[in-house]
Amino acid sequence: MNQTIFIEETNFDAARKKIKQFQKERIVFSSPDDAIARKVLEKEKISVLLIKQKNRKDKMKQRDSGLDSVMVKLAKKNDVEVGIFLDEIIESSGKERAEILGRIKQNIKLCSKNKVKMKVLFLEEEHHRNDYDLRSLGLILGMPTWMTSSL
Repeated sequence: MNQTIFIEETNFDAARKKIKQFQKERIVFSSPDDAIARKVLEKEKISVLLIKQKNRKDKMKQRDSGLDSVMVKLAKKNDVEVGIFLDEIIESSGKERAEILGRIKQNIKLCSKNKVKMKVLFLEEEHHRNDYDLRSLGLILGMPTWMTSSL
């Protein structure tokens, strides 16, 4: 089975090089820059697009969740799953956790509308949760049941 490679880049050319280097593996890509994430989604072969919700600034009447309808359609076309970063949820608290969960909820609505699969990912081993807990979290956040089966 292929191993999972986590790539986080702020430069498209560097990201492209790393993706080419590990193209036989399962690639999880993340970038703090949404424009680069979109470009990679358009042009490269990745398995999961991980969108980190921490350190984002919401607008007055709109959330900045890092995902829009164009990116979701690209993910559907290229068979890319959208990732939820569990470490962020566990390590945050109070208002910050509420904002992160709200952004994730918005992404879930976009993904379920376009039938894009979602995946819960973690880097720290102590943040690992069993499938039952992950499905429960997904249902609470508004995931349809077809989406929770692949978490």
